[in-house]
Amino acid sequence: MENTEVILSENNDIEDGSLLITLKKPINFEGTQYTKIDLNGLENITATDMVEVNRLLNRRGNVDFLQEMTLEYALNLAARASGLPVEFFMQLSPWAAMQVKNRVTGFLYRQE
Repeated sequence: MENTEVILSENNDIEDGSLLITLKKPINFEGTQYTKIDLNGLENITATDMVEVNRLLNRRGNVDFLQEMTLEYALNLAARASGLPVEFFMQLSPWAAMQVKNRVTGFLYRQE
């Protein structure tokens, strides 16, 4: 599986299929500087991972009807996909956090 660079359309929307997010501002986390978030690991996520994230969110009190559409769900699934801890994702700027959410939900609902 090759990394896919982020491709922006004319109105700055992310093109379908891109699982690599380039950060506008680098993130320093645990002594490492990150300029990109690689979500290609979403290709390896299973239904078991999704159920485990649902259960985790339920224990935390997130009982949204469509949990997979919440920011919290997307960040937790992104953590599993990337191998980075969820704390990394919780420090993202609003723009970057929403890019992660959009990329995760777009991946989950794409047509194969």
